[in-house]
Amino acid sequence: MTLHVDSHRLRTDFEALSGFGATDDGGLERTTFSEAHLAARAWFHERGRAAGLETRVDSAGNHSVVLPARDVGARTLMLGSHLDSVRRAGRYDGALGVVCALEVLRCVGDVGLDLPVALEAVDFTDEEGTLAGCLGSLAVAGALDEEILAAPRGGRELLVSELARMGLTEEGMIAARRDPGTLLGYLELHIEQGPVLERAGIDVGIVTGIIGAASFRVVFEGEARHAGTTPMDARRDAAVGAAAFVLGVRETVIRDFPGCVATVGDVVTEPGSYNVVPGTARLRLECRSLDCAEQDALEQALTERAHAEAAAFGLEVEIERLGRSEPSPTDERMCAALEEAADALGLSHLRLPSGAGHDAQSLAAITPSAMVFVPSVGGISHDPSEHTRWEDCLNGANVLLNATVALARSAG
Repeated sequence: MTLHVDSHRLRTDFEALSGFGATDDGGLERTTFSEAHLAARAWFHERGRAAGLETRVDSAGNHSVVLPARDVGARTLMLGSHLDSVRRAGRYDGALGVVCALEVLRCVGDVGLDLPVALEAVDFTDEEGTLAGCLGSLAVAGALDEEILAAPRGGRELLVSELARMGLTEEGMIAARRDPGTLLGYLELHIEQGPVLERAGIDVGIVTGIIGAASFRVVFEGEARHAGTTPMDARRDAAVGAAAFVLGVRETVIRDFPGCVATVGDVVTEPGSYNVVPGTARLRLECRSLDCAEQDALEQALTERAHAEAAAFGLEVEIERLGRSEPSPTDERMCAALEEAADALGLSHLRLPSGAGHDAQSLAAITPSAMVFVPSVGGISHDPSEHTRWEDCLNGANVLLNATVALARSAG
């Protein structure tokens, strides 16, 4: 029997959820632990309770809605994503996955299926990195360690103050680890955030793996000198070295690492005056690969390029790694269940990697995990113009529903 979600209920909920943190340009801003984020999380629990489901909050602040199994010792199949957003975000990233996970639990309850596993819809804490990035899912996976907490992406001071404000502790975050033996797996629905599915005219994507990423702080040091009296051939211009490095990053990746990506997303020169040759240039670099060995080689190549450009312009360079996440393959059996669900629904599907990080990347380390993508119009994400056609949202939700039921039944 092929099941279908309640389209009206799902859309009503999605539109209601989109109101929390809504901005005038059609997007939203719901950064971690903001007023809008907390309101969205409260709404999520309210909708779960209205459906007769259990609600939980763990010591990492992850919010869950649970459809328990008859056997209290049964394993749990987790579904979910995140309700937090980047600044100037779209409405679909993360939020669609959470509301579809909730809808799956309601549909299973509506038809009275007696499954041998519990189903849990989860809103993970701080996926987007206002504080640290995938904070809640790393905690669940037991991968949140003192090193991450000591140097989080948003800064140590912000993390400490926000945890305290929410009544959370670092010890509690670490203690949120779930026993892998209690889990059947994890499924996540997400918008693609890229153009592949739309360009190919494919209904849903089955994710083969989630790309690994490393981030660095790169600082070029030269000499600040008077811009009018210092000849061009006598300058140690940090901005020139930085510019050459930015172009070199692109050249190196395109030439030597096809399939990888690297981005210099922030450049600041000092002292920052039009009449002073820049003595310092500070950059933030990120590079991504689906293969661990390739990621290592890419990082090495970009490091060597930075040193080469520094030498070419008489500069010193300092490179500090800020963080790294390892590539995570998805589970073949769970991918097959998603494909079989798509086939039963008459939907076309395509296997593809995820170039963005997701909570599934954390969970894959402790339990079988998989993701289903739905097309993003124009490949746009992390922007108020982010959009996915409602028909595609429904397709993804129905694939998630039927794969969930099939995987849950197979555990009996």
